[in-house]
Amino acid sequence: MLEFLDSYAWIVWLGLILLFIVIEMFTLEFTFLMIAIGSLGGLIAGVLGAPWWAQIVVAAAVSLLLLLTLRPPLLKRLKRGGDPAKSNVEALLGLEGHVLDRLTPTAGHVKLSNGDTWTARVSPLVEQRELERGERVLVTAIDGATAIVVPASAAAPLTPPDGLAPGNRKEPTS
Repeated sequence: MLEFLDSYAWIVWLGLILLFIVIEMFTLEFTFLMIAIGSLGGLIAGVLGAPWWAQIVVAAAVSLLLLLTLRPPLLKRLKRGGDPAKSNVEALLGLEGHVLDRLTPTAGHVKLSNGDTWTARVSPLVEQRELERGERVLVTAIDGATAIVVPASAAAPLTPPDGLAPGNRKEPTS
């Protein structure tokens, strides 16, 4: 059996390298890529005449070295270019809207500035009152499929997109 391993270890190494590369294509986290490169080190050690046990030691050492030194910076570099845009619930928080029908602490509808219509209710953190149709609101939370809103007047004033406060705008003169 040991004679067989000494003679055909290169075939085992090639099979392992291919297996690890296929697994890496499914996981995409560089772990199996580092193990495949370590297996390549074992293959090279075998081609240079090392016994089978030394090939395993070389493969393990190279894999471990790569996992501890090369993989972390590669993962960091890969995740560096993530999309900074908010999505899902995070994108709704802070959106402005207006009341479509009477809004109470238990029911109502609002149309948000992104064009979505949501069922909504007044936040329990503000004074309990009903909001009338057309009043401006801000989304403070999402509870399931319901937007929790506060009157826009109760929230901090929003800065207009051009950065000028309403009193600082220069109107064109005719």
